[in-house]
Amino acid sequence: MKASKAFVAGFWISTVIFALQIGFTAYAQLKLPQVAETFTHLGFPGYFRIELSWAKFAGLAALLIPMVPARLKEWAYAGFAITLVSALIAHLAVGDEFAAWSWSVGTGVLWSASYFFFRRLQPDVTPSPV
Repeated sequence: MKASKAFVAGFWISTVIFALQIGFTAYAQLKLPQVAETFTHLGFPGYFRIELSWAKFAGLAALLIPMVPARLKEWAYAGFAITLVSALIAHLAVGDEFAAWSWSVGTGVLWSASYFFFRRLQPDVTPSPV
């Protein structure tokens, strides 16, 4: 079945906006001292911020490069979901206010839209009966 133009457009629009948001956070984690302070405030070691940034860049490459296999894209989506839920939990655990944790929720909405369209564009691979 051929993918509808609306699903393709929905995928690329939501994925590019999600990628811009995640790409900015990865850059900020590497370059902005106030973001490094936030990681310390959340109780994370300094190396984790750098490791997470590069993992985000790798995940973005997996999502945005069309010839990357769908299974690898699924792993990237899973990694982003874990990251976003973990960020929300970390902010809530230290008692941060809405302004601090709302970014992870908003980015999670973008993630959801991108993943929704990604799944709709995948061929149905239901196993055949034996």
